Amino acid sequence: MAEETTTKKYRPRPDPIVIYRKWCKACGICIELCPQKVFDADRDGYPVVARGLDCTQCSICWVHCPDFAIVSTEK
Repeated sequence: MAEETTTKKYRPRPDPIVIYRKWCKACGICIELCPQKVFDADRDGYPVVARGLDCTQCSICWVHCPDFAIVSTEK
């Protein structure tokens, strides 16, 4: 009997949060408040998701964002 092999395609998990750069004023609140240190600042001072897999969906970043520039992609 032939052995069946299954190959599963690996899909990396998308970042659990999205930052809308056009809405963001680079205040840095999200970078400072994130307990998991998910964000880094880019060379212009705007936040970027650097460690998305570390995000616990605590909601601190998007609740405190004065520009509503951060949204969760999790359901």
